[in-house]
Amino acid sequence: MEKNRDDNSKNRILAAATTLFAKKGFDGTSIREICKAADVNICMISYYWGGKQELYQGIIDNLIENQIEYSKSFLDLNKNPYDMTKEECRELLSEVMDKFVDFFYTNISSDLIVLLLKEQQKPDFIINSPVFDCIRSMVARILEVDKNDRLAVFKMLFMLSQVNSPRILPAFSLRLLGQDDFCEEDIRIIKDNLKSYISSLSNEKGE
Repeated sequence: MEKNRDDNSKNRILAAATTLFAKKGFDGTSIREICKAADVNICMISYYWGGKQELYQGIIDNLIENQIEYSKSFLDLNKNPYDMTKEECRELLSEVMDKFVDFFYTNISSDLIVLLLKEQQKPDFIINSPVFDCIRSMVARILEVDKNDRLAVFKMLFMLSQVNSPRILPAFSLRLLGQDDFCEEDIRIIKDNLKSYISSLSNEKGE
């Protein structure tokens, strides 16, 4: 019971901090504001993270942790894609991205998207995610290049953009459709687009 209360307090702080940081920025948000919005004692920030900067990083760390935990049911992060055939990689990559769409559209809040977009502009911001690393390795295996090759990097980027661009660019998705949120048909189309893209992945030298 005590652990549940602790988890609830921590999650409320993370949710409140994400919203305030997204709206007001890091410098414009105070610890006191976060605790008031989360309805917790101010000492809880020190208890869980130490300070505001650590809490800010904790939002990113929590995203990665949730992503990893979610992926464990369908992805072996220790499996080397280079030990698989290209067709096996394509099949696994399609399954992973299908699940990734579900994760992105059900677990990532609009406030977190705003926060991540702001962070992306910082030259020292890097997301060290083993899930993203595995996805890039699968793309590289299909392309028959090293995972750090620019072809693998940009092909993965284009693939991920098909996942997140509808939410990042609502003026070209929801607003055109006259909707406030994405429906099941929208999600199906996004998934189908990804499957088509993955099936067409090539090193552009022919296979």
